[in-house]
Amino acid sequence: MGERPADERVRDFSEVDTGLSAEEAVTEAQRCLQCKKPSCVKGCPVEIDIPAFIARIAEGDFAGAAQVIKENNLLPAICGRVCPQEVQCEGQCILGLKEVPVRIGELERFVADHERKTGSRLPPKAEPTGKKVAVVGSGPAGLTAAAELARLGHSVVLFESLHEPGGVLMYGIPGFRLPKEVVRAEIDQLRGMGVTILTNHLVGTSVPVSELLSYDAVFLGCGAGLPHFMGIPGENLNGVYSANEFLTRVNLMHADRFPEFDTPVRHAGRVVVVGGGNVAMDAARVARRLGARTTLVYRRRKEDLPARRAEIARAEEEGVTFIFCASPVRILGEQCVTGVECERMEMCATDASGRPEPVPVEGSRFVIDADMCIQAIGQGPNPLLVRMLPGIRTGRRGNVIVDEEGRTDLGKVFAAGDIATGAATVILAMGGAKRAARAIDRMLRNS
Repeated sequence: MGERPADERVRDFSEVDTGLSAEEAVTEAQRCLQCKKPSCVKGCPVEIDIPAFIARIAEGDFAGAAQVIKENNLLPAICGRVCPQEVQCEGQCILGLKEVPVRIGELERFVADHERKTGSRLPPKAEPTGKKVAVVGSGPAGLTAAAELARLGHSVVLFESLHEPGGVLMYGIPGFRLPKEVVRAEIDQLRGMGVTILTNHLVGTSVPVSELLSYDAVFLGCGAGLPHFMGIPGENLNGVYSANEFLTRVNLMHADRFPEFDTPVRHAGRVVVVGGGNVAMDAARVARRLGARTTLVYRRRKEDLPARRAEIARAEEEGVTFIFCASPVRILGEQCVTGVECERMEMCATDASGRPEPVPVEGSRFVIDADMCIQAIGQGPNPLLVRMLPGIRTGRRGNVIVDEEGRTDLGKVFAAGDIATGAATVILAMGGAKRAARAIDRMLRNS
């Protein structure tokens, strides 16, 4: 799949990937071996019939391919762009043993984009059951649960605290990776299926918990929006952001266009981003687009970076400087950030994740000049709503404890996605939401 040149794309927020042409999609689809026991399907958390939709593409039946995908996934344009296919469906492709696996993600994106341009068709719905389900949060988990429950015939009301639905798809992932018009188009399909989406509705305040629990079932898809900080000196200085705040201001609230929009963000000349995941790459690449010289500091080696390989390569192409085996110990400045003091790390025995555990090197401290520091070291579930729901247990990191079907200890309340697992991928949140929606359906039909 083609992409725009780095020196061009770093000046705007337009999408980097240019997508497949129809001819390229058909040619790629014809590479599929149509395995009798397709391991790619086992690698897909939402269970798309991958060989079937690829076969439709190979025949030139793009509309048919879209219908196959939407039997299990109503957000294909999103998944085709942000899912880590290389470790999921494509990672299981048998062709990958000897050559490049079939580019399943690019084909899914092509099909979704083609349908959006030529006219979307909604999947069939079951007969109305008369049951009402409340869904809290409109991120990947909430959208998936709402779509699945509506498809099964239930009446769904989705509550979103922000002014636009989409959750992390809107506030977290930049437009150059996931255009906002793509997210809005797929959310519009939910409205077409009868889902009521109420924005600016904060459950627990503007929506009382008693009202929430009056529904026949409740699904919590609140995500993990509580940022983690390192706990080092200087974090209260002006110019220190969590990646959540920085990306939300730019992605959702248009801070890059201040004062045209009234949400400001600091425009720094020198930015230090701390972390190594996809969120850190997003923050670093957004900072570059705002004109900053950007340095990303990661405490392990380059090969240990958890971000997707493509996003790392693109950050490098766009001029992000990487400093590996280093970790901040102090943010310098009096009122505003003037630098970040770091120390070198050496790799020792492996930890529980299988990666080497970094250990500080004595006498190795150095300073990076900076006027902004963005911390992208993870986030956890926001505890505010959970604390209001009696009988729900949480883990030590604040995540809601659920069984394999997403059921909490509070009877008719289910949860999935980051609120249950901690911060993870979009597609894993969607997979958990599908399982929970099916469990809700069984409970309601047996009640």
